[in-house]
Amino acid sequence: MKKRLFLSLFLLSFGWTILAQENVTYQKPSAEIMALADYERAPSVNMDSKKVYMLLSYRNTYKTLDDLNQEEMRLGGLRINPVTNISSTVTYINNLKLRKVADKVEQQVTGLPENARIANVSWSPNETKIAFTHTTNSGVELWVIDVATASAKKITSDNLNANLGSPFNWMKDNETLLVKVLPKNRPALIDSKKDLPKGPTVSVSDGSKSQNRTFQDLLKNKTDEANFETLVTSELYKVTLSGSMQLYKSADIYAGESFSPDGNYLMLTTIQKPFSYIVPLSRFPQKTVVYDASGKEVKLVNEVPLTEVMPKGFSSVRKGKRSMSWRADKPASLSYVVALDEGDQAVKADYRDEVFSWDAPFSSNPTSLIKLQQRYGGIVWGNESYAIAIDSWYDTRNEKTYLFNPSNPSQEPKIITDRNSQDIYSDPGNFETKRNQYNRYVLAIENDNTYLIGDGFTKEGQFPFIDEYNLKTLKTKRLYTSTYKDKKEDLLSIEDFKKGDVLVMIQSKNEFPNYYFRNIKSKGKLTQITNFKNPFESIKNVYKEVIKYKRKDGVELSGTLYLPANYDRVKKSEKLPLLIWAYPEEFKDKSSAGQSNKNPNEFTFPNYGSFVYWVTKGYAVLDDASFPIIGEGTTEPNDTFIPQLVANGEAAIDAVDQLGYINRKKVAVGGHSYGAFMTANLLTHSNLFACGIARSGAYNRTLTPFGFQSEQRNYWDVPEIYNGMSPFMNADKMKTPLLLTHGEADNNPGTFTLQTERYFQALKNLGAPVRMVILPKESHGYVAKENILHLLWEQDQFLEKYLKN
Repeated sequence: MKKRLFLSLFLLSFGWTILAQENVTYQKPSAEIMALADYERAPSVNMDSKKVYMLLSYRNTYKTLDDLNQEEMRLGGLRINPVTNISSTVTYINNLKLRKVADKVEQQVTGLPENARIANVSWSPNETKIAFTHTTNSGVELWVIDVATASAKKITSDNLNANLGSPFNWMKDNETLLVKVLPKNRPALIDSKKDLPKGPTVSVSDGSKSQNRTFQDLLKNKTDEANFETLVTSELYKVTLSGSMQLYKSADIYAGESFSPDGNYLMLTTIQKPFSYIVPLSRFPQKTVVYDASGKEVKLVNEVPLTEVMPKGFSSVRKGKRSMSWRADKPASLSYVVALDEGDQAVKADYRDEVFSWDAPFSSNPTSLIKLQQRYGGIVWGNESYAIAIDSWYDTRNEKTYLFNPSNPSQEPKIITDRNSQDIYSDPGNFETKRNQYNRYVLAIENDNTYLIGDGFTKEGQFPFIDEYNLKTLKTKRLYTSTYKDKKEDLLSIEDFKKGDVLVMIQSKNEFPNYYFRNIKSKGKLTQITNFKNPFESIKNVYKEVIKYKRKDGVELSGTLYLPANYDRVKKSEKLPLLIWAYPEEFKDKSSAGQSNKNPNEFTFPNYGSFVYWVTKGYAVLDDASFPIIGEGTTEPNDTFIPQLVANGEAAIDAVDQLGYINRKKVAVGGHSYGAFMTANLLTHSNLFACGIARSGAYNRTLTPFGFQSEQRNYWDVPEIYNGMSPFMNADKMKTPLLLTHGEADNNPGTFTLQTERYFQALKNLGAPVRMVILPKESHGYVAKENILHLLWEQDQFLEKYLKN
């Protein structure tokens, strides 16, 4: 009897499992969605610094599944195609055209390789040539375009090593490139399926505490170490435009190559051993050496040990020299930063970082330039008298900008801004730069004046601006403010300071973004440069509005509302189903959290990362709805994550409902990554939504125990926060229909595909209505056309079943 009962239960279980899987082939969404999803992508634009020529780069709208179905090795945080020796995630350009900015005629670049797979595009220093790589079926080649004749030619065979990024750098003579080439005696890769291990994998701890996040694609054993070393090792060659090659440096793991502004020195950074199984290659040991033009060593300028142990906190850094780079304002001087608090944000210190300058040939000691009260955030070099330094502190969101004299360190730096980095309404903008005699970008200074270009977010809307900033009086003068209320204008760069010519981009909700020259001294005269057309004509009459509303605690929120083109906003007789797409964001104060960076005149560009497609199918859509999570003072945002999350969702529904457009019983919510985590929590802890769509999320925070998103505390600091925020830990409460999707090969830290698989299993076994779709070959962001179209079909079917009908 017991055997018969066991067999019956087994067969019942087995049969139910079979029925629980669907044999679904790739599907395409409805005609309304396909009209938007199946479009031709406009080319990207890359202009030279003088705005004489522009390069137009064309690529396919999507990758294909076949593009993703390539050999891949995941080592040290990298994803590499071991056959072609370039990242397996690279997105290729398939065509290039040139045109003079002042003309309208595009010129096809001749001589391009057949079936071009172009990447790593780079102008020469004098901008008369453009180099790029082409990936063949077996490797990476170097090609160069002559800009004047718009013709391309191959320079090398397909033996370049692009596994650590671009495999070449232009040299100052514009005729030679420094190229990373596969070593001639390169060993064969070890096949772990055929080669037996020589022993177990053993890792140890010396008792030091650290706070390492959950990283993907790490080394796991000695075989991985050997293959990693093989794949990233290169020889360095000097290669002329005629194709002649001269060995410059023998084989090593070259992770960074940088010429001094005057071209007389080369700084090389190499990765050293030991490698690590718990951190990616960026934290492996490194050695940095400066060489002269002939390849002779000048100075060992930095050595960085293996960095597996780090202090807790986002404002903590490693010990030693950091951010070492050539100063843009001098011919051959390095700058670098050293922490004055041992890199530990928990250590009290009047100054956190110190910036040094070190002149080649490095025979004298480095010079201290400035001490910073907070953590170093960068320098905009100017001239011998002026430079701008930035520091910030994560816990307070404070950001300071300093004006200092790099030639006179004894002169006290002046703090010219001291602000909340999240307060976008007070953002003074970014300092404009221009190319100097070394073809490096430095602070644009005209008669002791420099210039700030700002996004111009205000309570009333977005009005970008240009300010003149006097370096002696420290006073600003407004030169231009965009006054558009029916368009969006982005101020990109000042091209002629005396004439007032500015490169801008202008768009509206129905006008594709295009480039223009605006003269801010001639009544804002506009000269159009590009004329890209709107590929989404089917939604040109859709209603679009940025709505503003308040949470119960008074925090101001906003979202971009879309309504179907034929919807009667006066009678409102039809109550529409509502789709909300959102992504939570952490803040330290209510004022900053309530500020809006949404512009209703931004071009409506539907993509798989939102619900905008469904406005063509009779849905109302609230896109990019504000979901702030606020922790003021010493309170951390996540201490009240769930109540704030639910309050955000309720406020969004109330706002659209009060406008009279929706049936509040038919509301769905969706999000990607942390937005998926948000979605699962909203369905678990509220009854606001009829269903939800969660894509590529993490649902069990004990699997990311040393922090996630903006959470700095670890699981053992606040186990109640980790458990309370984890949908997996509360799966028994989730009874609302949920569509879970995930890429099969997610490469994002923390969002392992396992997160969705285990959450689905929990929900399924607890009786929740849930559907899981794993997209083959996809990483954290989805790229293959077959997968994206099927995803849209899945979402459409799900919403029609659980929401609309």
